[in-house]
Amino acid sequence: MTKKATLSDTENLAVGAAGGILETGIQMPLITYKITSQDGRPMPKNIQGWYRGVVANASAVAPITAFQMAVNGGLERLILAGDASRELRAHEKIGAAMGAGAISSILYSPLDLVVIQQQKLATSIGGALSAVTKEHGVAALFRGFTSCAVRESIYTAGYLGVGPVATQHIKSMHPFFSENEQAARIAGSCFAGTMAAGMTHPVDTAKTCMQGDMASKTYRNARSALGQVYREHGVGGLYRGGAARTARICGAFFIVDNVREAAMKYKAEHFDDM
Repeated sequence: MTKKATLSDTENLAVGAAGGILETGIQMPLITYKITSQDGRPMPKNIQGWYRGVVANASAVAPITAFQMAVNGGLERLILAGDASRELRAHEKIGAAMGAGAISSILYSPLDLVVIQQQKLATSIGGALSAVTKEHGVAALFRGFTSCAVRESIYTAGYLGVGPVATQHIKSMHPFFSENEQAARIAGSCFAGTMAAGMTHPVDTAKTCMQGDMASKTYRNARSALGQVYREHGVGGLYRGGAARTARICGAFFIVDNVREAAMKYKAEHFDDM
């Protein structure tokens, strides 16, 4: 078995930031496709359009992924209550990850809103932030907060809880997966990512519609957004952009998991014996 070390809070912050930047840079076109599909806008016509908002998105995802990892580590220690003689059970890992995701929405919800407004207004990060706060006030940055908290709790439970648990289970199912760790990690990430996407996409659609309609002309809140999208477009409307988002989440789980595992192995090989 490959030796791995436990990461400190500072190391979790650094690994989370690196993983968030990497996966956002690779997958920004999928993010743009998802947002434009949900908001009913035309697709970009050039590469600049597909990558518009990548700096804002990476700036949001990197610290939030870092924050989620650090908070998750703190919650895991709280659950163990100093008992180093046992490992976390699967439901404890998933519960800690859900809590970390919900807490992270304090940061993620306003940043997500700015990215959506930046793409809608075809402006800079500062321009989108200024437009929102001048027209609707600072409190408007938290429009869609509850929906974001639900989405992030399930999302974080996926990549920090369900994904690793599923990967270990898959490795024990067949010699091929036990001998090919990356194949097991791909399968585990896809299982957890597909599950997380399926459970959260209607909520994400409602959040995106709300945050794209700052004046509440069409969508007053998440409940009304869900109802209106369903009445106008059926179940398919609730999962608009779902394929792109599912692919993005599976990719994110795989990328972040690999960055975290690589950091743990590197620390074990180079620093644990010092």
